[in-house]
Amino acid sequence: MEYISLAFKNGGPFMYVILLTLVLAITIIVERFLYIGVKNRIDTATFVNRVIELVRAGSVARAVELCSMSRAALPTIAQAGLRAYGQGTKEVQNAFELAAMAEIPKLERRTHYLSMIANVATLLGLLGTIVGLIQSFQSVAQADSSQKAALLSAGISVAMNTTAFGLIVAIPCMVFHSYIQSKTNTIIDEINENIARIYQRITSK
Repeated sequence: MEYISLAFKNGGPFMYVILLTLVLAITIIVERFLYIGVKNRIDTATFVNRVIELVRAGSVARAVELCSMSRAALPTIAQAGLRAYGQGTKEVQNAFELAAMAEIPKLERRTHYLSMIANVATLLGLLGTIVGLIQSFQSVAQADSSQKAALLSAGISVAMNTTAFGLIVAIPCMVFHSYIQSKTNTIIDEINENIARIYQRITSK
């Protein structure tokens, strides 16, 4: 722990900027996990089967009430289409599409920033290293010949801290970006598939 604290201190001001990107990335990751993993977590099969069962029984109002019990994307979109029930096939389709256009972007929101943060953290680390190396060479130029090698080695070691820290931030950001993106795509595919099932039931009744 003492080594990490010393390395952070020796890394210079770029370490604090990279730390800021880490805090921002953690905030986005936590928010996305809460939104996707908690708010949008429902028993999809049970929900869709129950909605179809109610529509088949003519209890569209109860199906709408069932949808209103959840704030997840699928029930919200399904509710919009069910409210247009009886107005015609085109109106139902439009209601589904408008609701999907409002809800699906919420699932994808801010995830792309993780990829950007990973790139920025890496570049900040490299920039910090370059600046550190320039400062090291400038210091060595003024030093005694017998001390140049030692000073240069120490300067390079310190300068590399920013690159290391940048990569430490970037790698988890890329991993979480891929995971969250994959999870989001799975949810969107489920929404499209199940909304199509509900739409088919509504229009075929």
